[in-house]
Amino acid sequence: MNPKISIGSWAFAFGPFAEAPWPLARILQYAQHAGYDGVEINGFAPHPTPELYPTAESRQALLEEIRSYGLGISGYAPDFTSAPPDRSEQSAYLELLQGYIDFCLDLGIATIRVDTVSPPEALTEAEYEERFSRLVSTWRTSAELASEKGLRIVWEFEPGFWLNKPSEVKRLVEAVNHPAFQVLFDTSHAYMSGVVGARQTGEKELLSGGITEYARLLEDHIGHFHLIDSDGTLHDEETSTHAAFGAGEIDFQAVLSELKPLVSAMEWWCVDFCFNAEVEEWGREAIPFIRKAIKEVE
Repeated sequence: MNPKISIGSWAFAFGPFAEAPWPLARILQYAQHAGYDGVEINGFAPHPTPELYPTAESRQALLEEIRSYGLGISGYAPDFTSAPPDRSEQSAYLELLQGYIDFCLDLGIATIRVDTVSPPEALTEAEYEERFSRLVSTWRTSAELASEKGLRIVWEFEPGFWLNKPSEVKRLVEAVNHPAFQVLFDTSHAYMSGVVGARQTGEKELLSGGITEYARLLEDHIGHFHLIDSDGTLHDEETSTHAAFGAGEIDFQAVLSELKPLVSAMEWWCVDFCFNAEVEEWGREAIPFIRKAIKEVE
């Protein structure tokens, strides 16, 4: 296994950084000095959006800026908050998506990250199935649009968003049933979802085999990989706490050993320190930690 490793730029924009987000240039300089191969771009202003870089020329300049630091781009995580895919008109979601597809094409980005936007909530069976059906239709159409341009969509399931039980994740991706729609497997979210059962409505659904059982459950559908530790808690009672590598509950040597057949061929792995005030320090420690874990399982 010799993946390129990126860092998600959202870590320097959300949570503790929300009042004073790092500009992209500072993040690029940090990523270069910390030994990362690239960045995964947060699609919320002030980080790059189609509106901030509206022309092919401005996007080419952005790409050249990123490359000037010796970095690549592992993916794009755009803003769909104005059009939740399970509750909005499909046309509104697809209009946003088309703009993001064009943006990614200009920047040579192959992977677009999505989520359900909606928080977890108890629904009647009829409400649940109606929203599930709407989501499947919207994401299948989205995958078709992406695949026409050689792109793919990856869904990041989280405790803080609707559909956060292992069986729901599997059911959704199998219902969409499109090769350009896959799952983004985040180790921290998988732990909180499959081991802790955080923010699940109704009866908790836990996996005795932990993260590795979760990965095997989704083994035919994992298209992107985020690495981060979990201490078993939620950040602000919403989504997974992103802990320092080695400080949480995840045995990365064991996880990478088990997941090797699923992730070894991936070009990129992304480090996700979202909502973490210590990202500047802990992000520097991540690269040697991951490289050491990889070496120990090869």
